[in-house]
Amino acid sequence: MRHPILFSICVAGVMALSACDKSGDAEVDRALQDLNVVDETNLNDVMLTAADADEAVAYFKKASSQQPDRIDLQRGLAKSLIRARRNTEAVSAWKKVVDHKDGTAEDKINLADALIRTNDWKRAKTTLDTVPPTHETFQRYRLEAMVADSNKQWKKADSFYETAVGLTTRPANVMNNWGYSKLSRGDFAGAERLFTEAIQNDQSLFTAKNNLVLARGAQKNYSLPVIPATQAERAQLLYTLGLSAVKQGDTSIGKGLLRDAIDTHPQHFEEASRSLAALEDNVTN
Repeated sequence: MRHPILFSICVAGVMALSACDKSGDAEVDRALQDLNVVDETNLNDVMLTAADADEAVAYFKKASSQQPDRIDLQRGLAKSLIRARRNTEAVSAWKKVVDHKDGTAEDKINLADALIRTNDWKRAKTTLDTVPPTHETFQRYRLEAMVADSNKQWKKADSFYETAVGLTTRPANVMNNWGYSKLSRGDFAGAERLFTEAIQNDQSLFTAKNNLVLARGAQKNYSLPVIPATQAERAQLLYTLGLSAVKQGDTSIGKGLLRDAIDTHPQHFEEASRSLAALEDNVTN
């Protein structure tokens, strides 16, 4: 009489062990899934920052085609295309992200950025106009300023640039853009001030140094500003200043600056040498 009871107990024990095994398997599967998500997230981050841009494009193209509903993979593809300077493709990629049900205002701003990179200023403005006014970010105002610049809406551009500068801890590049805007509209003194401030914020920004020299040259100020610069940079700045002097009609000053550029450069300065030779040939002829 005890055997059936013992058999029942054994069966119950086996079933319990089986249930434990299944529960354990499920927990292992869940843990592996979580681990895979973490690994994939890390890989996505690496692809977006450290990997070769074209490799990142290939990775995110494959990943997003396998999981087309994943907006994070679509964003990764769009960002990678921008990194790879494949801007036309990036516009299409960002448009897809914006149209996704989980698309955000920031995605629209990134689409506008891609459109500006393809010189599609009209669509960029239309896209920025759809961003809620409450979404106030550095990138949004930087792009708004650039669009206003393209439409020669100087007052709006200045306002947007000023707001953008106040929303970042690294304002050098936007100050340089703002300065170039002032330079293009003939406000040379205003441009000089902004380029100087850009260099104070980032001493490695050679574009701002070169633009500063252009702004000074436009005012017929042909002395190099007191700014940090390597020997090669000083030679390039003297070259820019020399060309500016020639353009202003001050040919003799320009020739002297070109000679200084050639003497200053640590190696052979081909461009300056050719420019000086051309000027001297013109004088001889």
